[in-house]
This record gives sequence, C-alpha cells and structure tokens, in this order.
Amino acid sequence: MERNLLSELTKWKERKNRKPLLLKGARQTGKTWSLKEFGRKEYKDVAYFNLDREPWIREIFEKNKNPIDIIRKLGYVIRKEIKEGETLLILDEIQASRAALNSLKYFKEEVPGYHVAAAGSLLGIYLSGLYTEDLKKGEELTVPVGSVDMLNLHPMTFSEFLKADDEILYSYFKSISKGTQIETIFHERLLEEYGKYLIVGGMPECVSSWIENHDFDEVSRIQDDLVEIYELDFAKYHGRISSDKILLVFRRMVSQLAKPNEKFIYGALKKGARAKEYEGAIEWLSSAGLVNRIYNVSKPEIPLTAYENLDAFKLYLFDTGLLKHMAGLDNSPILTKSDYQFKGPLTENYVLQQLKPVQKVNPVYYSTKNGEIDFLVQYGNEIIPLEVKGGEDKSAPSFKRYIREHTPVHAIRLSKRNYMENGDITNIPLYLAERINDLL
Repeated sequence: MERNLLSELTKWKERKNRKPLLLKGARQTGKTWSLKEFGRKEYKDVAYFNLDREPWIREIFEKNKNPIDIIRKLGYVIRKEIKEGETLLILDEIQASRAALNSLKYFKEEVPGYHVAAAGSLLGIYLSGLYTEDLKKGEELTVPVGSVDMLNLHPMTFSEFLKADDEILYSYFKSISKGTQIETIFHERLLEEYGKYLIVGGMPECVSSWIENHDFDEVSRIQDDLVEIYELDFAKYHGRISSDKILLVFRRMVSQLAKPNEKFIYGALKKGARAKEYEGAIEWLSSAGLVNRIYNVSKPEIPLTAYENLDAFKLYLFDTGLLKHMAGLDNSPILTKSDYQFKGPLTENYVLQQLKPVQKVNPVYYSTKNGEIDFLVQYGNEIIPLEVKGGEDKSAPSFKRYIREHTPVHAIRLSKRNYMENGDITNIPLYLAERINDLL
C-alpha cells in the first residue's frame, strides 16, 4: 500500500532549512511503516530505534547532550555507522524519553546535516502538555517545538484505499478534472468502492486485511481489536485527566452524533455532566488524534478561525470505518442504495476525514435559527459552503438560502449524484471529497 505522506516526507528531505521531523498521528495509523518505507526508498540506510521497547537506548540520550556523541553511540548499538545525509535515523515512540525529545533541538542547531525523524503513538498528548505523569514535582516539560518540523498522519483517505483495492479504477479517478463528464459505469464503480470504504475505513491493518481477504467479518474483528487498544490506552493514562472521563466521551461518540442536532452536549454524556469536567477529556482525545473537533462560527467571514464559537462544536471520530463499527451498522444498506439510520452523521464523518489531510485550516460549520451549513472551508480568500448528502437528495432550503444571502463564488453539494454544475451549485460525488481543491 502507498501513503500520500511519502510525498510530504520527500519534500521534508529536500528542504534546505530542514529540521528534525516529528510525525504525529493516532496509534495504528501507520507512522512506523511510513517512516521505514520512506527510508528504504530515499536513503542508503535506515537506523531504527524504538525508545519504548528498548529502554536501554534512553540512557544514551540521558547521559549525552552532544548530538555527535549520541549518533556515534547509537551506531555502536546497531554495529554500523550512521552517516550524515545517507542514513535516516528513526526515533520511534520518542515520547518515552524526554531527554531524546529534548535532544532534537541540538540536532537542529549543531548537526543539521543528519536526517532525523521521530514518531510516537501518544506524541500529540505529550506535545500538548497533557502527559505529565513522569515529571518530578516542580519540573517543567520542555518541548523543542521551534526546532522541529511537524507532519500529521491520518488514516488512509478514499484515494489511498482505492489505489490499494483497484489500481485501474484509481487511474480513472486521478484523471477526473474540472468539468469532466464521468461515465455512468465508472460513477457506479466508484460509488461501490465508496461503500466499501465506509465499512473498511482507513486504518492500514483493516485495509490490508480487506485487500488480502475481501472479508468484512475479518475487518470487523480487527476493528474490535483497535477499539480495545485505544480503550487500554485510556486505562494506562494516569495524568491529570480522569481516564474514566476519556473513556466515557469516546464511548458516547455515536450517541452524540445520532442526535437530531449533532452539536456536542455535555449533559448527554451523563446526567449533570458539565464542560469543566469533560473538556480535558475531549482535548486528550483530540491531541491523541482520535477525534476531530469542528466549531460553529458566528459569521462566515475570513478568517473563519476568528469567528469560532468555542462553546459550540461537534466531535467526529478520526476514522469512518471505526465509527460505522462502533455504531453497529449492518453492511447491506451501505453497499446498496437503501436508506439506513445514522447515514447523515456517517457521511459527514467521511467527508471530514477526507478534508483533514488536504485543508490547511480546519473546516467549521455554520448554524443559525434558519438552518445549518454542514461545513465551511477557507480556500485562499474564498469561503466555500459544503452541503453533505448521504444519498441523491437535492439541496436543503437552508443551503439555497445561504447562497442567496452570501453569494459565494463556489457552493458545493457532496452526494451520490454524478459530477454536475447546476446553477449556483456544483454537485461533486462523495468519492471525490478529498479532491475538492483540484476541481475548483
């Protein structure tokens, strides 16, 4: 399987002012595989260290501040020289050693010619300051944010899934450009792949199993295991945020999205729940890369972030396949044109999952007493309203009203309809959600 991240890693390698890299992302999204594959393709050699599984490696960082000494001693461990510009040095699970994390600033300042990439399953939590259990009393956590380049790895997008599942159809998918007339046969085939993606999702292990076995039941078993892994992570966390609260928010994701109004309601977690009790749990899940939070905006103006209402937001799961699995949905209606409960939230979750890797600014939503716009995205100096439909439905009155009142240059409806321009509205098939920027 190929990941779009590899092209971003290549850009990082070629950057003149390259810094050590920190790769963030939820557990099991493929960070280790991606770095090793990148090293295999782009370097003469790879030196890989896992600071969680190999605790003796941490001592090298704890007792040495000189990056040249660190590199030399790491080379002694693997019995080969780590060469400047030729070896990719991978420090996996780097959050297990604060000394190793802190050493990245010395690599940047003193030996910028060495290529160092670090990753960690709970790195986002560590960087956000939520992981403090190993700090001594009065000790502060220092993170060399200004001394590193950062990238995020998300679950596989639809295009990555399609390339793995049907490379010929993927070639057609890539050929679609603005104004393309998509022939019915290819439109239907792409919708079939979209249905499979809703079930399998973008977790690499699930996709790999599907490609090898084409067995939805086996995929479901893997999804069970993944949910258990994440819940065990919550149980193992002993920081200032209650692991019970993190678990409760995670387990209420489906019920929160199933409400007629998908806005996150603290009282829906349990009777009497308040924001001050659970905001930390939401931040923990967001920092871990397990949920995507989008805010309502008071007005659809640039910059959107300036108008975010921090008290009104929605939470979506980071992977649509896992959300479908946690919701207990049957596969049959998803693979056909049948209607089914939870279709709207599942489709919105899918669209957000496709937009996250390609949008530099998080999407938001716009809700007033007259209706709601599912997503607003900022594209240059333009704000684009997105309406999400799980089937072939026509646009809602609130979407048409928004267009009349705000006259956007582009207004996009994402649905199972074919690609078409209909007056002020451009219909883009759901399977092209991640390519919206290409099609403008």
